[in-house]
Order: sequence, then structure tokens, then C-alpha cells
Amino acid sequence: MRIIAELPHPDFKISILNMNQKFIVKIEQGALEQSYKIPEMDLTDGVNSVFELLDEEFLKKVGARFTEMRTDFKESYYRYNY
Repeated sequence: MRIIAELPHPDFKISILNMNQKFIVKIEQGALEQSYKIPEMDLTDGVNSVFELLDEEFLKKVGARFTEMRTDFKESYYRYNY
């Protein structure tokens, strides 16, 4: 697995990796991570097509999902520890 690109973003760390004829988009925020695997053959313009997928609307939903993930984890943590 090798990192082929990192995209700047104020809220997330976004890395694009390549492994086994797949692009892997890894988006991190703190201790949380989301990843998306895309077969190379599904994209017409290689890694440039991956950049096109990461539009503003998609990244807003990623941010909302991170908020949900954090809430879910905190609720579970407090059930376990209190």
C-alpha cells in the first residue's frame, strides 16, 4: 500500500492510497477514520477521477458522519464506564 496523494482540508486529513488495483480514500479526524475503496477499473481518469469524487457535498456528509461516529462512541463509552 502506498500513498499517492494527500489533499489539504481544514477539518480532515485526506489521503489517497493505491493497493491491489484499488484506490483507497482515507479520511481522518482525530481518532476517527472513514475509508472508501474504489476499483481502478471503475474510474476513467485514474486518480484524477478520485479527486472529482471528493466534492464539497460529499465532504459535508463525511463531516456529519464523523459527528455521528463521535456521538455513538461517547454514548458507548459512558455506558461502559458509568
